[in-house]
Amino acid sequence: MGQAFCCIQVDQSTVAIKETFGRFDEVLEPGCHLLPWCLGKQIAGYLSLRVQQLDVRCETKTKDNVFVTVVASVQYRALADKASDAFYRLSNTREQIQSYVFDVIRSSVPKLNIDDAFEQKNEIAKAVEEELEKAMSMYGYEIVQTLIVDIEPDQQVKRAMNEINAAARLRLAANEKAEAEKILQIKRAEGDAESKYLAGLGIARQRQAIVDGLRDSVLAFSDNVPGTSAKDVMDMILVTQYFDTMREIGASSKSNSVFIPHGPGAVADIASQVRDGMLQAKTQK
Repeated sequence: MGQAFCCIQVDQSTVAIKETFGRFDEVLEPGCHLLPWCLGKQIAGYLSLRVQQLDVRCETKTKDNVFVTVVASVQYRALADKASDAFYRLSNTREQIQSYVFDVIRSSVPKLNIDDAFEQKNEIAKAVEEELEKAMSMYGYEIVQTLIVDIEPDQQVKRAMNEINAAARLRLAANEKAEAEKILQIKRAEGDAESKYLAGLGIARQRQAIVDGLRDSVLAFSDNVPGTSAKDVMDMILVTQYFDTMREIGASSKSNSVFIPHGPGAVADIASQVRDGMLQAKTQK
């Protein structure tokens, strides 16, 4: 309707390409413009200046022979001061950008192993952006940003990578469990050693107390009962301990002791053997 009155409207963030008898004339900015069609003036087309996004999926192979699909997202826009180049010089902008993305990805990813490809996503995106910026600037386009949004290996490769990761974590857990068991055994051994040490101290003190008590008993008996010798006192103490032991064994309901035939007179023989052994030891020294 506007062209019937020789007027056209160009929307915001858009430019119009004006031609005169099929030849480029000028770029019309947003607003209302006079277009006398009777003089051969016409609009060849419109060009958006908004940022556009193109997602490119590229299949390639890594250095360790793993096929992956790299998904790149390219954000670009036409430049207002180069609108004529952007309109006339490229017939299909999206396919042109896609071709450059394929070229860069398929030349950079094969130099990396699969693990390095995941770690160097930013470097790959930077290489793609630099190549696109250099190539598309001559056609009137600006590359705003390039992102590598995903790297998708084959499902079997994913499963293998997950199994490797799981195995590594299980190995780490086993090492930690073994280390904990080792610490537990060390602590248990230290506790057992400390317990035995304290038990040894207790036995030593018990025996020392018995010796001290016997010595005091012998001295006290010798002083209070004139005419008795140390041998008589020791024999009496041994007989007393013998009867005390027999009483304790008989009082136990769960005793499994085996008695060898003997009599109280054997106590004197035991005492004699002890004295003889001590005398022989002193003689050998």
